[in-house]
Amino acid sequence: MSTDAPADPTNEAPDGRRRSGWLVAVPVLVFAALAVLFLYRLQQGDPSRLPSALLGRPVPAFALPPLDGLARDGTALPGLAAADLKGRGVTLVNVWASWCGPCREEHPYLMKLAERRDIRIVGLNYKDQPENARRFLGQFGNPFTAVGVDASGRVGIEWGVYGVPETFVVAPDGTIAYKHVGPLTPAAVDGPLAAAITRAAAPRP
Repeated sequence: MSTDAPADPTNEAPDGRRRSGWLVAVPVLVFAALAVLFLYRLQQGDPSRLPSALLGRPVPAFALPPLDGLARDGTALPGLAAADLKGRGVTLVNVWASWCGPCREEHPYLMKLAERRDIRIVGLNYKDQPENARRFLGQFGNPFTAVGVDASGRVGIEWGVYGVPETFVVAPDGTIAYKHVGPLTPAAVDGPLAAAITRAAAPRP
């Protein structure tokens, strides 16, 4: 008869659980560190001014159909194409969608900007349902002189859109002069956006 004590099957379990726990925790810690770094970088300067490879370059070639059933002052609003953004003064291109909560937050500032005579505002309706988009503008007002429907989001990709809302300042020569990421705010409208509009309107040498 053996007098050896029975082996404890849990002798190595705590160490095994620790190793397993670390395997799970490492990806979480890496993700958290990257998120903190990203937020830190956004807080340096103006967080809305994320870099864009298109700044200073002509708008991408595109042509979008109009939002069916959308009219302004009894006239159907046209769609939007690259040719519409050249030779017609300073244009704000606003990327928006009815399902976008921050788009509702910024909409009053777009309506106020639409009162200006020195700029025009056009919309790029991003991955939206036409009836929802029309309802949105019917409820909150329509600041746009044209709306192009980007149902697939392909044109948004060509513009380098990170997400909605975003607003671009396009100079009269059709080049992208400024990009604002996120909802417009009073500080943005009166600060960097206003400055970008002034620069874009200035005669080019």
